[in-house]
Amino acid sequence: MDDFLIKCKPVLEKRWLHLLAGLMWSGVGVMLISLAIGWLAALTFAETLPFALVGVILAFIIYRWGFSKLADKNVVRIGALAGGKVCLFAFQEWKSYPLVLFMIGLGITLRVYSPIPKPYLAVLYIGIGGGLFLSSLHYYRHVWHLGTTENTDRIEQHG
Repeated sequence: MDDFLIKCKPVLEKRWLHLLAGLMWSGVGVMLISLAIGWLAALTFAETLPFALVGVILAFIIYRWGFSKLADKNVVRIGALAGGKVCLFAFQEWKSYPLVLFMIGLGITLRVYSPIPKPYLAVLYIGIGGGLFLSSLHYYRHVWHLGTTENTDRIEQHG
């Protein structure tokens, strides 16, 4: 049975795991920002501007003191995983998955059932979405660094 589970486990090279993490963080960030933009589209520019500006400021705060540190920690953790190929789902710590599910549930609850007006929710969605998107750049920077290091190694070996 254990051999069957091992054979069925989806695995990737660590480089692709970094890319997958970046794509997931970017995708969720863009989705949240898109929802916020949709809510703010019903307002005039003058009405939208304060909500958007506060959301962008919140995004930088969340990025700087929250998600960027988590992304950097994940980059190091993925790099330290044993072996060349690792489980597809290891782009996030296993203990983080319940938090992710809670955040998805909270987001749906706020979006569907909350009495909070959508422009105010847009501030939160822009903040979290922007923080996620900016932090996803840490993964891409690492993938780029891995690629340039490998190219340099190849040139040195054949030079």
